[in-house]
Parts: sequence; C-alpha cells; structure tokens
Amino acid sequence: MSIELSSRRRFLLDSYLGMGGIALLDMLTADTARAAGTDPLAPRGQHLPRKAKNCIFIFMEGGVSQMDLFDHKPMLTRFAGKKIPPPRGTVGEIATFAAAPNRVIPPVAGFRQHGQSGRWMSSLLPHMSKHVDDMAFVHGIKVDNNNHGPAVYHTLTGSQFPGSASVGAWITYGLGSENRDLPGFVVLGDRRGATIGGAGVWGNGFLPAAYQGTLFRNGGTPIIDLRAKTPAAEQRKELDLLQWMNRRHIAGRTEASELEARVASYELAFRMQTKASDLADFASESEATRRLYGMEDPMAEPFGRQLLMARRMVERGVRFVKVLHGAGGDRWDDHGDVAGRIPKHCREIDQPVGGLLADLKSRGMLDSTLVVWLSEMGRTPFDNNLVTDKPGRDHNQYGLCVWMAGGNVKAGSTFGETDDFSIRAASDEIPMRDVHATILDLMGLDQDRLTMLHAGRYKKLTDIGGRVIREITA
Repeated sequence: MSIELSSRRRFLLDSYLGMGGIALLDMLTADTARAAGTDPLAPRGQHLPRKAKNCIFIFMEGGVSQMDLFDHKPMLTRFAGKKIPPPRGTVGEIATFAAAPNRVIPPVAGFRQHGQSGRWMSSLLPHMSKHVDDMAFVHGIKVDNNNHGPAVYHTLTGSQFPGSASVGAWITYGLGSENRDLPGFVVLGDRRGATIGGAGVWGNGFLPAAYQGTLFRNGGTPIIDLRAKTPAAEQRKELDLLQWMNRRHIAGRTEASELEARVASYELAFRMQTKASDLADFASESEATRRLYGMEDPMAEPFGRQLLMARRMVERGVRFVKVLHGAGGDRWDDHGDVAGRIPKHCREIDQPVGGLLADLKSRGMLDSTLVVWLSEMGRTPFDNNLVTDKPGRDHNQYGLCVWMAGGNVKAGSTFGETDDFSIRAASDEIPMRDVHATILDLMGLDQDRLTMLHAGRYKKLTDIGGRVIREITA
C-alpha cells in the first residue's frame, strides 16, 4: 500500500465526517477502478440499440405442460383415452413412449381466446391472459436432452453439461451493472428447496467469477446478516486491512479471478449493509400493489413476493434477476395426477406474473425490462401408465414453449407451431440456441461479439451460433 493511499484512507476514516468520509472513499475507489478499466461490473454500452436495460428471467423448474397452458390442441380432446397416432421425426425416449401402449390425456381445463391477438390461453391463467397482447410466444423449441439435469443446464447455460456460463452471467459480462450497491446478477430461489443443477445453473462457468449469480432467499431476510452489527467505521477499517492483504497476495499472480471476485464481494457486502438493507422491506409498497402480486392468497404469496422483489431490484438497476419456481415434490414434473397438480401450479404463479406485467407497465418500466418465461422442457400429450386413475405426462424435449414481453419484443406475436398433439414442431424445429440468440439481441448484445477465449477457442452462449427470431422482435 502506498504512503499516499494509506494517508488518504486514514484521513477519510479518522476525520469528523464519519459516514460521509466512508461514502467519499467508496466513490473515489469506484471512480479510480472505472477509470482504470478494472471494475468488472462497470456499466458498458450495448452492441445494438435496444430498449431493454434489465431482464427478469422467470424459470419454471420441472417441465411445464405446454398443452395445458398455452398450446391449444383440440385433437387431445378428440383422442382422449386412445392411443396417439405415431408422431413423425422423434427419436429416443419420446419415440419409445409413443410406440408403447399409451393413452392421450385431454387438457386439464378449457381454453379461450384473449386480446386483439386472439391468443388461446388456459382458463387456469386468468391474470396472465389479460396481458397476451404484450407477450410474444415461441412454440416447438427443442432442447438437447430429455432428462431434467442436462435440460436445465441446456436452457440456462446453452450446454447440457456443467461448467458453462449461465445466461445471466453472459448478460452481466456484456453489460455490467447499473447499481454498485447490489449484485449485478441476482437469483431469487424457491423457498421449498434447491434447484436441479445447484449453483451451476447461475454460475459464471469460464467467465470471470465476478459475473456469477448471487442467491437470495425467499422471505423477510433474503441475505443473512444483511443488517450490520458492527459500526460502519470499524467495518471499513477491517475491510481496508483485508483488502490490502488480498491485493498483496494477488500481485504477481495471473489467474486470480476467484480471489478478485471475493475481494469485490466483501466491498459489495459492506455497501449492501449500508445502502440496501431495506430491499426486502415492503412497507413502502401500497396495499394495492401487494394485492396485485397476489400476496393476500397464501398459495400465491411466496411467488408474488419473489416477483415484487424482482421489480424492486430492476428498479434499482440490477441488470439480471432470475426467479425460480418449483422445487422438490412441487416441481412442474407432473408424471402423475396432472389434473390435480397443474391447477395448483397455476394458482401459485398466475396472479404474481400477471401482477408483475401490470406493475411494470403502469410504472413505465416494461419498455426497459425484458421479461422471459420458460421451463427446461415440455410434456407429452399421453401417459404410458394405463392402470392409474390419475394419469400424468412424461418429459418431452421437443415441445418447449417460451414467452417474452417488454423491450423490443413484438407484442402479440407468435412464432413456431407444434403438430396436432403438441409433441414437436410442425415444420422446422427451433433449437434452444435460437432462443438464447434472441434474448441476447433483445438486450442489445451481438452473440458473435459476446465471447470469451477459453481452452483455445472463443466460447459464446449460442456455441455454433443461433438465429435471432426476428418474427417476435420489433
């Protein structure tokens, strides 16, 4: 540590200004880092002129049944209880399931058309149905694996194998963050348990460690010890000593991104304690806002709390918020009793999601916020268990449905179509990398410029490259 730097810090920390001195020190440190180009989360410009500056990424874990929510298929009712006709173009488990004895399961609820776009939606989604003219749907997306773990990795990192960077890490790497008092990439977990794949699905992979997601708990205390127990001035002195020791260790080492991320995390934790401790305090939110998110309904309240927190975060400049729904026995993995489980899932998410879209729109934030809703796979229209009186649906890597809203999304549009039984795309299949390319484009990032040299080649989220789905972009 230089004498000049040491003297400056001592002056600031010991002066009568107290917290004002600490704030000044923080600003000086930040300004110096940004000027030197060493702040990994400094805001960076978009490659492409796009409206969206932040992203709320809503992930339904377990494999959502597309034909029970968004993909209206009258043939399922016509063939109810009968064996499905042989589907074309499927291989692996889906082909085996379809060839074995099976019975078609009709939708668990009726469908109606909504909005000027005439979008068919399940009657189980009355709140989301009000916003169909703000949404764009993509049907018939194919993921590379028919099992949960690899499919979750594929949809959230672009690869079915652990070790790749997640969507949120790529976007934060490309754009930085607009708020230095909160992480640039936040994950809001389901209170009922851990996600499949663990922290790897919001990890940084081969990107610098600063871009990994930070998990917040669902509840009144999203981060343990968020409220400081030590006076700020004393904490600042302890951190300065720790930072000096860490920086001394880093000097002369070329591969130190994890330690550098840890150093940055100490500083971030300090700023969060001093400036962001009220994040989970909803006292400032009106009763009408809390009702909008369904927080008066015990079943909807937990997810409503997550989405309200997500809105508060993007309002404060957090770049990417991933919101998880479904854990343990409450995942959307409905192999049995689909008629009983789907209504429960929908009640948990419908009003919160509809409330989020309404809230963003009323605050003028929908244009600057990209909302993405997806799962890791779709489901089959049939069941192979012919003896149960509570049938369910199996995994279907060919039938994923995704919707987006906000920013430069072409509101009310649809791209892709599945066959008569919602098994796979009716024509050309849509690879997941096309969805990732579209998300990056909507955030103002060019997939071919957003790269990282790793293991001798330039890696990117879309790997060999994806087609931006211009049919759903404005």
